[in-house]
Amino acid sequence: MNDTDIPDHSRSSDPVMQAFFTLHHDLPRQAPGSDATTRRLLEAAGPLPERPRVLDAGCGPGRATLLLAEEAGAHVTAVDLHQPFLDGLAAEAARRGLADRVTVVNRSMDRLPFPDHSFDVIWAEGSIYTVGFDHALRAWHRLLAPGGVIVVTEIEWTVADPAAPVRAYWDAAYPLRTLAANTGAAQAVGYRLHAHWPLPESDWWDEYYTPLIQRITQADPQQPGMAEALAATQAEIAMRREHGSDYDYAAYILHPHDHTIDPNENEITMTTWTTRPETTEDVPAIRDILLAAFPTALEADLVDALRADPKAWIDGLSMVATASDGTPVGYALLTRCHVDGVPALALAPCAVPPSAQRTGAGSAAIRAALDAARSRSENLVLVLGHADYYPRFGFTPASRFGIRAPFDVPDEAMMAMALDDTRPIPTGTIQYPAAFGV
Repeated sequence: MNDTDIPDHSRSSDPVMQAFFTLHHDLPRQAPGSDATTRRLLEAAGPLPERPRVLDAGCGPGRATLLLAEEAGAHVTAVDLHQPFLDGLAAEAARRGLADRVTVVNRSMDRLPFPDHSFDVIWAEGSIYTVGFDHALRAWHRLLAPGGVIVVTEIEWTVADPAAPVRAYWDAAYPLRTLAANTGAAQAVGYRLHAHWPLPESDWWDEYYTPLIQRITQADPQQPGMAEALAATQAEIAMRREHGSDYDYAAYILHPHDHTIDPNENEITMTTWTTRPETTEDVPAIRDILLAAFPTALEADLVDALRADPKAWIDGLSMVATASDGTPVGYALLTRCHVDGVPALALAPCAVPPSAQRTGAGSAAIRAALDAARSRSENLVLVLGHADYYPRFGFTPASRFGIRAPFDVPDEAMMAMALDDTRPIPTGTIQYPAAFGV
């Protein structure tokens, strides 16, 4: 259901709203998604406490609620405004022996009575649009416990210039933004992006649109409000068929700014790292970090060579995260590269010594480097690295942009990110600085 279909007590007697609920009654999903996506979100959100306290905001019929209670051992407070959803969820939880792990609450997701720091996880698959991305994040901030995480899926533009019909459709229903704009909005209300990826196309069709289409064929258009509900639903499905490449649902894993988590590692710390561009005095410490982090001196020598190349080096984009005494403990470097002659940035190397692992120092340095590049109106950033690590900063496979490496590399390892995805992105082959030797 799109923005016009928001459950609300003030509209419960609206015949069109009732017709929408009739169309969606007992469907497995009320928005794109799948159990596989829920499990992937759960994995990306971790590590979690042994019995996490989860708020499922806009739970609908509770597909995610039940999975979280059953597979994560969570106690889930499931919130929705449509009482029949909650009644069905409570009954199914009891049938599965999960009644002690699921509490249903009929409230709006942005007006919740719970004390501060009540939840380890706030979850909203396919529902945050009902109150708005920014508004929900502001309302939920106080509810997160230390080390807490927000997991949502949100509709977003995937192109800088959507086709006119799809732009008009979503501007009227729920104005969409790009990844960059959503990330900026999250930062503005106190969060940082930990992970992001688009949902697969099967999440739109297998459990959402295909069952909905079958329900449409069975609907009685003479029922009050049903003709309007059918027309709106068919228009939404047609828009996806014709212009689906212009927009998508995407996963967002968000942490408050005052929490840090080092990706791929199992420790959360309340450290807030200080980050800054390198100074001349930092050069020996940076080399020590690189020598400690890698098995050979290749990366340390690479940075020295890049620092000596005026065509590659950009002052202010060699970033360190420092300890309380000012000593660098995390490092990230952006240097000039090109894609078929168009300027871009290469992120490499990034490092922390073994003593600083599981602290978030590396993540802090990377985010600071990306923020500095954005402030300089840079746009395209490229990285060759682990496919489970860099997507949390906003990177996706470079092949989606029509960009390729000058050497053989797995598609998922060569990644790219647009810092301003309203600007055009070059396509073609990456040309690295000479120091890379490729």
